[in-house]
Amino acid sequence: MSVPPTINDASGIISPAMLVFRDRLLANIDAMIAIAGDPSRLRPHCKTHKTREVVKLQIERGVLKHKCATFAEAEMLAEAGVRDICLAYNLVGPNIDRAVAFCSTYPDIAFAATADHADPIRELGNAMAAAGQQISVLLDIDTGQHRTGVGVGDEAGALYRLISDTDGLAPGGFHVYDGHQHQEDRGERREAVDAEFNRVVAFRDGLVADGLAVPRMVAGGTASFPIYAEKSDPTIELSPGTCVYNDGGYGSYFPDMDFPPAAAVLTRVVSRPTSDRITLDLGYKAIASDPPMGKRVHFPDLPDAEQVLQNEEHLVLQTDRAGDYSPGDILVGIPWHVCPTSALHRQVFVIDGGKLVDRWDVASRDRWITI
Repeated sequence: MSVPPTINDASGIISPAMLVFRDRLLANIDAMIAIAGDPSRLRPHCKTHKTREVVKLQIERGVLKHKCATFAEAEMLAEAGVRDICLAYNLVGPNIDRAVAFCSTYPDIAFAATADHADPIRELGNAMAAAGQQISVLLDIDTGQHRTGVGVGDEAGALYRLISDTDGLAPGGFHVYDGHQHQEDRGERREAVDAEFNRVVAFRDGLVADGLAVPRMVAGGTASFPIYAEKSDPTIELSPGTCVYNDGGYGSYFPDMDFPPAAAVLTRVVSRPTSDRITLDLGYKAIASDPPMGKRVHFPDLPDAEQVLQNEEHLVLQTDRAGDYSPGDILVGIPWHVCPTSALHRQVFVIDGGKLVDRWDVASRDRWITI
């Protein structure tokens, strides 16, 4: 696993803190574009970084279409200058009225959401039509993860026709997420992705033959986007997310994806309670706790340290090298899962050339901003 760059002076950085290494971030964005072949093919997910500044760096490089999962993220994207936004989440309850409000607030933005059930489709159409608005709706296709979506077939065809026939809605194509495809071997991953996607393409071709518009297929996630990038179908929009920062999980599972970690956590020793233990100020309020205990962070300077205890504000490491550390000493770790880690920090500290050069607000870490 790649080691984070050196920080020359961390005295101005409170801990625990999330760091972003600007040079690696830019390199990862450029690598993402290189894999895609052209920035116009990309619709990256902003859930990993949730910051306006990262979005603006992507826009500067020609990445103009973006994807999100919450209205806060959609609003952050809009305020950063994005004019083509896909909210890849099925809208129910108050989110239907929020969709109307978003379209009213940002009438110049091409806005889309997803759906997989007739009732919310009708409710969204009624609300949009009553407000004199229109929203594109992508049919959420289930390719085997069984989290959301509907499998290709008659039910999916009926839902897509309902979208097409409902006032206030426009058929936007498909959302084809396959987050369950985590095969470490690139060839095995390609085979699994193709087996499902070929069925989606055949389903799409049938709808088009019946006169329905299927303008796009927002396909894949970080692990599968290189597979979709190899395909020539012009309606595919590639949707990576994590690789903009990358993390310990993706860095370990997918050796074919050369994205060094551009984000890390900075923590300080606050206690040395025993001869073989040090305690850090890195509780699970500062780093994602969905990985199993003991695997939530990797410390390149202490790779063999055992993470024996974690609470809200503490992480205890057991190591034969505990005597090398005193309270106040710094460790830099790579999160195993960076996306929820970024949501735990109000700001990230931006490092360039070993120096602290900026702070960026994690603007859309909450569920709402104004809408």
